[in-house]
Amino acid sequence: MRFRGNKRFASAVGLVLGLLCAVEAAKVNKHKPWIETTYHGIVTENDDKVLLDPPLIALDKDAPLRYAESFEVTLTEEGEICGFRIHGQNVPFEAVVLDKSTGEGVIRAKDKLDCELQKEHTFNIQAYDCGEGPDGANMKKSHKATVHIQVNDINEYSPVFKEKSYKATVIEGKKYDSILKVEAVDADCSFQFSQICNYEIVTPDVPFTIDKDGFIKNTEKLSYGKERMYKLTVTAYDCGKNRASEDVLVKISVKPTCKPSWQGFSKRIEYEPGTGSLALFPSMHLETCDEPITSIRASIELETNHIGKGCDRDTYSEKSLHKLCGASSGTVELLPAPSSSANWTVGLPTDNGHDSDQVFEFNGTQAIKVPDGMVSTSLKEPFTISVWMRHGPGAHEKETILCNSDKTDMNRHHYSLYVHNCRLILLLRQDPSEAENYKPAEFHWKLDQVCDKEWHHYVLNVEFPTVSLFVDGTTFEPFLVTEDYPLHPSKIESQLTIGACWQGGNARMAQFFRGNLAGLMIRSGKLENKKVIDCLYTCKEGLDVQLPEEVASAVKVEFNPNQSSLTVEGDDIDAFDKVMQHISYLNSRQFPTPGIRHLRISTTVKCFNEESCVTVPDAEGYVMVLQPEEPKISLSGIDHFARSAAEFESQEGVTLFPELRIVSTITREVEADAESEAAEGADDDPTVQETVVSEEIMHNLDTCEVTVVGDELDGEHESLEVDMSQLQQRGLEMSSSNLGLVITGVNTMANYEQFLHLIRYKNWHTEALFDRKFKLVCSELNGRYISNDFKVEVNVIHTASPVEHANNAMVQPNFINPVHHASVDLSGHNLVNAHQASVVPSAATIVIVVCVSFLVFMIILGVFRIRAAHQRTMRDQENGKENEMDWDDSALTITVNPMETYEDQHSSEEEEEEEEESEDGEEEDDITSAESESSEDEEGGEPEDQQGASRQQQLEWDDSTLTY
Repeated sequence: MRFRGNKRFASAVGLVLGLLCAVEAAKVNKHKPWIETTYHGIVTENDDKVLLDPPLIALDKDAPLRYAESFEVTLTEEGEICGFRIHGQNVPFEAVVLDKSTGEGVIRAKDKLDCELQKEHTFNIQAYDCGEGPDGANMKKSHKATVHIQVNDINEYSPVFKEKSYKATVIEGKKYDSILKVEAVDADCSFQFSQICNYEIVTPDVPFTIDKDGFIKNTEKLSYGKERMYKLTVTAYDCGKNRASEDVLVKISVKPTCKPSWQGFSKRIEYEPGTGSLALFPSMHLETCDEPITSIRASIELETNHIGKGCDRDTYSEKSLHKLCGASSGTVELLPAPSSSANWTVGLPTDNGHDSDQVFEFNGTQAIKVPDGMVSTSLKEPFTISVWMRHGPGAHEKETILCNSDKTDMNRHHYSLYVHNCRLILLLRQDPSEAENYKPAEFHWKLDQVCDKEWHHYVLNVEFPTVSLFVDGTTFEPFLVTEDYPLHPSKIESQLTIGACWQGGNARMAQFFRGNLAGLMIRSGKLENKKVIDCLYTCKEGLDVQLPEEVASAVKVEFNPNQSSLTVEGDDIDAFDKVMQHISYLNSRQFPTPGIRHLRISTTVKCFNEESCVTVPDAEGYVMVLQPEEPKISLSGIDHFARSAAEFESQEGVTLFPELRIVSTITREVEADAESEAAEGADDDPTVQETVVSEEIMHNLDTCEVTVVGDELDGEHESLEVDMSQLQQRGLEMSSSNLGLVITGVNTMANYEQFLHLIRYKNWHTEALFDRKFKLVCSELNGRYISNDFKVEVNVIHTASPVEHANNAMVQPNFINPVHHASVDLSGHNLVNAHQASVVPSAATIVIVVCVSFLVFMIILGVFRIRAAHQRTMRDQENGKENEMDWDDSALTITVNPMETYEDQHSSEEEEEEEEESEDGEEEDDITSAESESSEDEEGGEPEDQQGASRQQQLEWDDSTLTY
């Protein structure tokens, strides 16, 4: 029995030991959890639970015991899973273990999902078991599985229209397949809820219908007389039957029966000078009435023939224009504006306008002779003739523009430019030579421009034996050149005429011209530079266009040379309209010629069906160039001064305009501001107040003329002189005569002002000269704007023979004659007797001296009276102290001797004057010695009885208390 008991004990111990060994073996975590490689899930926007396929389950082969955190023995049927881990950035999901023993888990959203932000999510998931010891070193992880989750949409958004409102225009009497399309969108992410399944017109009883795509069309022909505009309310539904959050308004306008034409064209277009380019047709479009157009061609013409010489140009003299364009040397102007220095055009009729170019009219009976010596061009050297001409079809006779012929005895023509049968002909006879062979003599050009009644610019470059012609900048070769013998030797002088040819043998004019001429010039040397010729011809106004980049290749634009017309060609109507909207008018003149410029648009279209192709009528309007603000040129400075005779006789002379200022201003009316308008409204003033504002502007001048007022200049003893180097440096020219100076050339006001400062007047015989007066006038644009007459008077100060004095203070002033009773005649500019009195001061000088003397006298008299009153007060006080009693003198009668009072006062006054001279020396220093002594001379020259009477009148009597 004992043995059996030991045996049982031994087997129990062995069983326990076996179990312990099994448990120790089970503590070893040999296997990793296992999960699927890919999962697919679905989740709805308003739910957090994800439905996975397949379900999320992790398996572990380390069953049945759990490797727990403690070493207690716990018997289990299978291994356990402790958790799942999600890998990825910003994953809005989490994985949760539902049963550790079975490894079952779920995936759910952390926050509310938005399908519109993200429809799908992809991330990795990994399972780990509970095989973690105290140090966590025995935990096992499964492989990483990929999870794809799709977010299902819910119909949370309603349709929204893309536009706030829709507009369309239809023509009456037509049924349209589609008038316009409305479109709505839905923000839902799914195809079902984001699609618009239906549109509906909410407004009842309207002749329109809408399909599921949003196209609206009319169900019957519309009438403009019945209804001019329909207003429809349209809504939309998505495929989830949600209605649009807001309905949309659709306006359909009905137009009368379509007529092909240009629409949106303003007939009057106002152009404000100085504003640059102005769009002519900013809102214009071509209405083709839905006809299929294959091509369009439009011509835009700006009519400027009535403005100056065919268009607006600078109205400077032709000589100035040549200089501005770079052709300044050797230019002689044969048709200048009439003036004192160029008076041979005085008898010709002109347009009498200053706003635009001045042109001369020749009616077939008038001609002028150019003064001898004006043209010194030798025909052996190259020269240029340029002229503006307007000529229509005339008779079959020769019409001479320019002619140089024998002055007497014979009728030979040396050279001439004339028109014959719409041909321009230059005659050029050579001077006598040893070899009398035939040489080119007549050059013929057959031109339409000669007889089209339009202005054209002609330039002939003569370099014998060749002649080249430019008409409006285009070169033309002569179609015929005839030859002739050179002229026979002769000593007869020649006569240059314009408008006809002088017949020296008959002493009369012949071959008169009928038409208009302007800017006739002869210039030594050829004018080959095309830029210079174009500059002389180019207009300052015209059409312009800035092509948009998107249509530059679809439309072709061409200009004529002076940009008065352009053509536009294309086949895309939209691109064509955009080009037309960018056509503009530009006038680059600072002071353009005001008035109307007519506009005409001629349009030709081509269609697929030529029989039914539309016809577009011409569109007409006009550009009204407004009157520019006229500048007021003001000349100011010292207009009266005196200089010594020595300065007039010196080498430099006397500067006439030392402080001259040239200022130009414009005056504008500006409406009152808002505050002043409010104040006017408070006062119930219905009138609109405007403020006149003067603004200073800068522009050029082209002429300044200095003329003598009174007798003409005597060249034997006086002259006006200028610095010729300064004149040339500023590019100016000058002509002089016994009437004065004329300075010409286009230049800035500042340059003219600086040069006028340098003009000097010299006179080397001033003994009989009292004064000299001059007048200055400046102008701009060939006399269009003229300044004020600035008159300057210069007085001559004559000096007496110098006398040496020991004390300089005793020397008499150098312009005062000490003779008091000289008999002087001031009726004219010259003195009667120059030896009797050297000079008499001007009236202004005398008035100034008298006024200053009177002022000094009044100051001294005032000081004297103040002191006398003070002394009288002191005496009264002393008498009061002595008597110490009051007197009643109301009944007293006082008799005063005026002469005694005057003598006493006069003696006191002389004493006071001596004191004042010592005390107030500084005050008397302000008075020049010349003024003081001249005052003394005037007083000294008066008789004694007059002095006494004047002084007696200056006495003041107070007789208010006297009883007679």
